[in-house]
Amino acid sequence: MSGNTFGNLFAVTNFGESHGPAIGCVIDGCPPGLALSEVDIQPDLDRRRPGTSKFVTQRNEPDVVEILSGVFEGKTTGTPICLLIKNTDQRSKDYGQIVQTFRPGHADYSYFQKYGIRDPRGGGRSSARLTAPMVAAGAVAKKWLFEKYGTVFRGCMTQVGELPIAFESWEHVAQNPFFAPVADVSKLEAYMGELRKGGDSCGARLRVSASNVPVGLGEPLFDKMDADIAHAMMGVNAVKGVEIGAGFASVVQRGSTHGDALTPQGFKGNNAGGVLGGITSGQDLEVSVAIKPTSSILTPRASIDMAGQPTDVITKGRHDPCVGIRATPILEAMLALVVMEHALRQRAQCGDVQPGLAPIAAQA
Repeated sequence: MSGNTFGNLFAVTNFGESHGPAIGCVIDGCPPGLALSEVDIQPDLDRRRPGTSKFVTQRNEPDVVEILSGVFEGKTTGTPICLLIKNTDQRSKDYGQIVQTFRPGHADYSYFQKYGIRDPRGGGRSSARLTAPMVAAGAVAKKWLFEKYGTVFRGCMTQVGELPIAFESWEHVAQNPFFAPVADVSKLEAYMGELRKGGDSCGARLRVSASNVPVGLGEPLFDKMDADIAHAMMGVNAVKGVEIGAGFASVVQRGSTHGDALTPQGFKGNNAGGVLGGITSGQDLEVSVAIKPTSSILTPRASIDMAGQPTDVITKGRHDPCVGIRATPILEAMLALVVMEHALRQRAQCGDVQPGLAPIAAQA
């Protein structure tokens, strides 16, 4: 394996470069008979795509998806599905000055040390642009899981830089460019405006959840549901931390409060984040993700050139002052891909085995 394929039963192979002619993926293992067209995939790509507001990179990519294979007369055939997204707004000249240098915090140095060659145009394979095919694949998984189990995936921003964002309602998320669950985002707008003026960047914290998750998904030891979720999230560009349920807050909890009590009516809490012993409990999957500041910024920073000599680096071009702003649909997609993989595993291993008890959920 070369690290470009995610999953086994629902395997997604990602291809392309940020400034190449196109990016895309091949999905192998999608069950046959799923009604599928570009219309089912495009909305999630539209949520992720660049150029949608003044707070993100102004690279203007329409990110129109094409289904090249695996669908006949509107339904999946069970054969590989190839999804293609053409690059139409590359400006490779913006990266001419960093061909001989390494951007601090970026993958330039490590890629060159690993391969002995690198594509500096927009970061090549290390670019966050390569998350678009995963969003497309995640849309396919989302549709199958919704039709099969009614599973719904949602995400939002809970903090940007030093500003925490209190949760008000999921309905606000689609109404602002930050995917923030609040009605008033004026503070966020002012904060991002100052950041952009200063030529700097910031990190973010996001929440992603899945409801109506089948009980019993996951493996008891090395392929736990929560372990695979963490693996998936850490595979997303700029992610530096992942929490399941209470996460690091569980350090200060007592066992008498952390363990989610069970009653005939349901669980009394969800500190476990919907996973017990690596297996889903039927509660909502709850994941929190930390994203680092964007590495490509206008502020001069110390680095070295290809000869190992000291230099200063200024990254020109079009970049997000906070990559976390567009990360919500990406994280939703990765969570959907993990659940999809485990749903197919469960079908393969246990078939029609029914749980000993009717699944219970958290109390309202």
